[in-house]
Amino acid sequence: MDHGTTDNPDISAPAGEAGQTRGRRAWAGGLAGKWPSIGVILFAQVTAMAVWFASAAAASALARSAPLSGFEAALLTSAVQAGFVCGTLASALLGLPDRFDPRRIFMISALAAAAASATLVMVPPTGPVILVLRFLTGAALAGVYPIGMRLAATWASRDLGLLVGLLVGALTLGSASPHALAAFALIDWRVIYLTGAGLATCGGLAILAAGVGPNAPRQMRLDSGRVSQAWRNPSLRLANLGYLGHMWELYAMWTWLAVFLAESFRRSGVHDAHGRAEFAAFAAIGAGALGAWVGGVCADRWGRTTVTIWAMAASGGCAATMGWLFGAPPGIVIAVAVVWGITIVADSAQFSASIAELSDPGSVGTMLTLQTCAGFMLTLVSIQLVAPVSQALGWPGAFTMLAMGPLLGCLAMSRLRACPDAGRLAGGRG
Repeated sequence: MDHGTTDNPDISAPAGEAGQTRGRRAWAGGLAGKWPSIGVILFAQVTAMAVWFASAAAASALARSAPLSGFEAALLTSAVQAGFVCGTLASALLGLPDRFDPRRIFMISALAAAAASATLVMVPPTGPVILVLRFLTGAALAGVYPIGMRLAATWASRDLGLLVGLLVGALTLGSASPHALAAFALIDWRVIYLTGAGLATCGGLAILAAGVGPNAPRQMRLDSGRVSQAWRNPSLRLANLGYLGHMWELYAMWTWLAVFLAESFRRSGVHDAHGRAEFAAFAAIGAGALGAWVGGVCADRWGRTTVTIWAMAASGGCAATMGWLFGAPPGIVIAVAVVWGITIVADSAQFSASIAELSDPGSVGTMLTLQTCAGFMLTLVSIQLVAPVSQALGWPGAFTMLAMGPLLGCLAMSRLRACPDAGRLAGGRG
């Protein structure tokens, strides 16, 4: 296997076994076994990210307590994403994921996010202060999401796609949870934020029980020049471009699906269109957890480029079709939405796994963080574009616009499959 892969514990560190021994000594502690540690990472990741999921659920609850325009409600979510982008960029430039114990970074970040979220209940529900606190929450979460993936990757042994897929699947369920909460309209926004803060605190403390796997590299010195690898290295560049195509579609779909379903159900004459749309959106988005797990298993067996290309082709097809189903019988609309929800996440973890396998072992954490930063920066554009495009061209135009992302992603991953470096993916399966 190529020196660049993280799946083989004997060659994952730049300095060989000696480097790994130093890494194990520096990051010792936690649970001894692989799967107990993965279980802790899954629990900690989902609970720590609860403060992110809370923003979508709290927006509708806040609207009952204060006069919020649609723009102001959107800012509550966008502020978290903007903070996350800034946080991941700073983390990548400083090389934090590859210089310090990932569990301690995770813990400090989760506790900081919890503190910012808990402070929200002590300030007015509108105004610049709440936006600043949501921004700080997002910035803190930059030390949670990509760091969790990096920590899981240290345990990989020819199953990296599955391990990261399990993380993405769990987070997909978390992302779907606000739609279930939104169906119950009487939850106070303060309760939502405090619950999220409490869960994030639990996650931050729990991560210390996780062990660091045998693939952990030795601690690296600060080298900001490593950041440029994401673009200078052709295979990394193609993997990142594929990920950007995926992200162009993903978060815009998650954000707007419930709105589309509610309007479509109302046109179909469905009683309580809003409540049924929220439950349908929860089912469709939550089904992505299954897609992430199946995608991970298939990618480890048949190759990352194969799974990402097929998944993006399927999700892009659903995107291009869904807009034309506006007002169609609800059963048909929900069926396509569920397929879309499954396929749109089936490839998500495989882009991260590809970056982990293609990167220099000592830069994996930085490369994962930088990839996440670029992807979420792009979502700030695609999410905002859906509204004006749907007003100008209707839902068919808006969702077809989203389908352009996976189309370009397929082209990037097809080119990656033709690269010699594709032999470093999924144990040589490409």
